[in-house]
Amino acid sequence: MNISTEYPFWMVFLCIIAGLGYAVIMYYKNKRHDFSPLLTKVMAFLRFTVVFILSFLLMTPLLKTIVHTNEKPIIVFAQDNSQSVTINKDSAFYKKEYKQKIDNLLKQLSKKYEVKSFSFDDKVVEGLPFNYDGKQTDIALLFQDLITRYTNRNVGAIILASDGIFNKGNNPIYASGKIKAPIYSIALGDTILRKDLLIKKVNYNRITYLGNTFPLEIIVNANKAIGQKAKLKVTHGQKEIFNKTINISNDQYSETINFISEAKESGIQRYTISISPVTDEITLSNNRKDIFIEVLDARQKILILSAVPHPDISAIKQTLENNKNYDVEVVLANDFNKQVSDYNLLILHQLPSVNNVMGKLFADIQKANTPVLFILGAQSNISQFNASNSGLVIAIKNQAFNDALPIFTKEFPYFTVSEETQKMINNFPPLTSFYGTYKISTSAEPLLNQKIGNVTTNQPLILFNQTLGTKNGIICGEGLWKWKLTNYAQKNNTEAFDEIITKIVQYLSIRVEKGLFKVINNTIFEENQNIEFDAELYNNSYELINDADIDMTISNSSGKKFQYQFGRTFNAYHLNAGIYPQGDYKFQAIVKLKNKTLTQNGVFSVVAMDAEFSNTLANHQMLYNLAKKNGGEMVYPVQIESLVEKLINRDDIKTVKYTQKRFNDLISLTWIFFLILGLLTAEWFIRKRNGGY
Repeated sequence: MNISTEYPFWMVFLCIIAGLGYAVIMYYKNKRHDFSPLLTKVMAFLRFTVVFILSFLLMTPLLKTIVHTNEKPIIVFAQDNSQSVTINKDSAFYKKEYKQKIDNLLKQLSKKYEVKSFSFDDKVVEGLPFNYDGKQTDIALLFQDLITRYTNRNVGAIILASDGIFNKGNNPIYASGKIKAPIYSIALGDTILRKDLLIKKVNYNRITYLGNTFPLEIIVNANKAIGQKAKLKVTHGQKEIFNKTINISNDQYSETINFISEAKESGIQRYTISISPVTDEITLSNNRKDIFIEVLDARQKILILSAVPHPDISAIKQTLENNKNYDVEVVLANDFNKQVSDYNLLILHQLPSVNNVMGKLFADIQKANTPVLFILGAQSNISQFNASNSGLVIAIKNQAFNDALPIFTKEFPYFTVSEETQKMINNFPPLTSFYGTYKISTSAEPLLNQKIGNVTTNQPLILFNQTLGTKNGIICGEGLWKWKLTNYAQKNNTEAFDEIITKIVQYLSIRVEKGLFKVINNTIFEENQNIEFDAELYNNSYELINDADIDMTISNSSGKKFQYQFGRTFNAYHLNAGIYPQGDYKFQAIVKLKNKTLTQNGVFSVVAMDAEFSNTLANHQMLYNLAKKNGGEMVYPVQIESLVEKLINRDDIKTVKYTQKRFNDLISLTWIFFLILGLLTAEWFIRKRNGGY
């Protein structure tokens, strides 16, 4: 320990001179009070000391200390806590006798080393529960965690107790590359192939569409069951939809079975794949696998309403019916008596018409916010159409008509049309459109403009108008059936006509989400995942807000309910409901926005994790290679006691001595303050005690 300062050392003499000068002036030049020679010297010394210390502190002195510390070697013990460890005949050993062996090992090591214990599966935790309930094994994650915790620490060795089976993360041999300590592995589990039938893997698409077929690829393995038979079944709900008898022809049998199913119901559908057991299987946990497929009802309901029968309607209907995602219904306007809210798109052919202004229908359309495609023609009531706020107003002149050829506009923003179709449409015949002045709103975008004779105009032939939450399209002429016939006559197909009609309908039928309240969540979670939700709440100007409370109720299949409240983020909401057991669940989120109560309902499923049962054969070769690569050894449970001697005999596992220099401002030391205060107090007390001022 020593003191240093940034000023020259000779300036200390100035501090001494300052202290002496102050003491002399105070007690030897000032004769108003006579003290005994001893008291004078004592008080002069006290004053000298105070002034010297204060002067010296003005030189910003630093207190330099050198600290020596000894760090014992750290021995890290990491225990595999996954289910695969106990899937063998020695499961009782690992739960009782093995635990005692490890406790004794750690007790012996603690006498000489600092011991840190961890358990790992798909996460790493401190401590040793020995309950073997982990659903997945990620050894690479263990190494990453240890590197984070013990970088630049004196880690003597890592003892890894595992069966070597990993089903998540990177290969442990590569992941251990940054580990600087030797790794000793304890080889757990069983390397003897035992009788077992299992569903190794099921390959499938997690999402499909209602009415579509989808494939399942099932990989079945059988060990030590040669000559036996087993039955594979696939069930959906309570119904068996597929079965096959498997003849096991060798001791390590594997077969891939392909099966095509049809999605007949929308929503989350559970399919169970199971294989019948044989006698003396090591475990039955891997004889069954549940998969969940989300079936989306993507079919769009399209209603074609017309003033009168027309060949355009037949041409459009045939095109849409060729697409299985569309359910098309054609009705004359005078016969329609259903709800427009039941449809994704309304195609109004020459409606409103001169004979039917459709007043109630338009009110229902606005209320239901249903997209509309107007097709104008000779029967259209233009004045009534202009009042529909469609994005287009036509000032007609004398009910006259033009033959309008189609011309593509540049940079249409909503969808693309192939070059082949664009070339084909340039050859299409004209549509019969109204002669007049066309005025489009700023929110409208034309896809095709009208070409009258040889003159290309800015008047739209097909255009779209989109405002907040609403969409509609307008075809400003009749005669679409001629386009289809021309397409077929020139190309022997109707691909160009079909593309343009399908693109128009597809764009319009996809609804713009306008709801003020949305809950965003996954529909399928694994049983070790947290169930999390996000929510968004909007005001009437469609701005994100989060000043209201959102309550969430989750119900399981037996009707038990769990209550939560969303937490607020910057301008939205988030909820972490924790981990739920395997099963199907429903939820309802409720929020009060001023005088409205908004709700969102949904479902989700929690699926079982069976990765630990898909491989029951321990991988001791990996453990051996891991230890060899990192300068350690592999031992078996019966050799656990030998680890103490192996570690003690290593010359590279030893206590490390660290030397550290520390600099502290002398003025920041609390005892300096109390020293000065004590000196001044002592001087004051002596002066007062002996009659001084």
